[in-house]
Amino acid sequence: MVIEEKKILNRLKRTEGQIRGVQKMIEDEKECIDVITQLSAIRSSIDRVMGMIVADNLKNCFEHPAENPAEQAKKLEQAINMIIKK
Repeated sequence: MVIEEKKILNRLKRTEGQIRGVQKMIEDEKECIDVITQLSAIRSSIDRVMGMIVADNLKNCFEHPAENPAEQAKKLEQAINMIIKK
């Protein structure tokens, strides 16, 4: 998971920068539409990170199944519920 972990952390760092940018926009009294546009981009970025984490979890479940089938089914159900929860 080293590559995926690095991608996730990089995306989160970019998102953190976007949030700081929005804070500055608000301090500078930028137009509402510009702030909302940036907030929408932040939301998309966070959604993408969540998808990456859930996908990695699902991949891990299939590559390294739990010894207990009931536990495996529970993990898969949790991951699926996280995806469709939107």
